Amino acid sequence: MVVRGSIMYLAIFFLLRVLLKRESGTTGVTDLLVIVLIADAAQNGMANDYTSIADGIVLVVVIIGWAYLLDLLAYHWPPAARLIRPGSLILVRDGRMLHRNMRRELITEEELFTQLREQGIDDLETVKEVRMESDGRFSVITRSGDQPRNNPDERSVT
Repeated sequence: MVVRGSIMYLAIFFLLRVLLKRESGTTGVTDLLVIVLIADAAQNGMANDYTSIADGIVLVVVIIGWAYLLDLLAYHWPPAARLIRPGSLILVRDGRMLHRNMRRELITEEELFTQLREQGIDDLETVKEVRMESDGRFSVITRSGDQPRNNPDERSVT
């Protein structure tokens, strides 16, 4: 049962982390995974699918244990943290959409503009940066009135 619980947890974690990053919303992937698996394990334990209630409890402990171990590993070992909790992905820089990054996460222009409108932004030119965070949320940094349009390191050609 421990092996089955471990395999299911890690397989679903990988699928959610790789495929559904932007679908998780404000709930972290590990949080979502733990909730779903605990609900299923507890339901099976209550529905007499296991030979005993203890089997259901063991499976819940395995699920919570994996969530804790992955968080602990990410906290103490930075290479694991990059895999378990990926960094943010820049979608807009200096008012320009980064289409390659948008394609990587299958984000359409309409989805991006929907996120901007939800944050009260109606003009891409006012945006300095938009990032998709590791939990799927979008964070937006707007330009300040006195900030130049171009990056100081860039030279304009005239």
